[in-house]
Amino acid sequence: MALLITDEYRRSLGELRFHPTPKRVRARKNGETLVDSEQARIVWEPRRVVGQYAVPVADIAADLTEAPAPAAAEHPVRMIDSPVLDPSSAFAVHTCPGSTFDVGPCQAAGFVPDDPDLDGYVLLDWAAFDEWLEEDEPIVGHPRDPRSRIDLLASSRHVRVELDGVELANSVRPLLLVETFLPPRYYLRPEDVRMELLQPSDLRTTCAYKGHAAYWSLGTTAPNIAWAYPEPLDGMQRLAGLVSFFTEQVDLEVDGVRLERPLTPWSSN
Repeated sequence: MALLITDEYRRSLGELRFHPTPKRVRARKNGETLVDSEQARIVWEPRRVVGQYAVPVADIAADLTEAPAPAAAEHPVRMIDSPVLDPSSAFAVHTCPGSTFDVGPCQAAGFVPDDPDLDGYVLLDWAAFDEWLEEDEPIVGHPRDPRSRIDLLASSRHVRVELDGVELANSVRPLLLVETFLPPRYYLRPEDVRMELLQPSDLRTTCAYKGHAAYWSLGTTAPNIAWAYPEPLDGMQRLAGLVSFFTEQVDLEVDGVRLERPLTPWSSN
């Protein structure tokens, strides 16, 4: 039987996974380069959908001191038979055996899995450092998944967004964003969205591919239901100012067909 790649991806989420990268990777704290590696690996702990960089111990210019693992809350979401971790789950939530280390001034920012294929490597907490570079390019959010591709496509599909029978958007000129392993996102011009129904939110998030996002809520019952990228990263400028909705949490109709709500880490729990 033919193998559906998405199914294979989901089955692998319960495993410890890694992928070598040819990029030179650096991380800085307080203006000092503490990590400089040409042998970095992207590592996904079990149940993680977002990877973090791991580097050889020799590529860390700071003392590693074993430390107790800090308490941290999991944020599970059901995508497969067993829940996976929402990307907001802290680095300190580890899902495989290993040891926690302070990395110089960065407390509990290192984790060494008990796995022979990662022997000598330290998994690093992205948020513990001030700046990350791939070669000489600053990067934000987290390492980019080598399996992921994003296409931006102008479309003439008729898109309607509703929640509880209230129309929130209606457009025949969406910009379609197609990303590997995720449902398509429909980015809409603000004039095609009933912005008067939405309230600005304090939430801000960062996407490694698209940049920093601002959010809107629909009252108190649907917080942070829509977002936009005011100043997208290079290559994503066409998204600037366009509004998208979490189709996991609203009713989406495309060309007159009501679509099922997808199940992703951003689904309502």
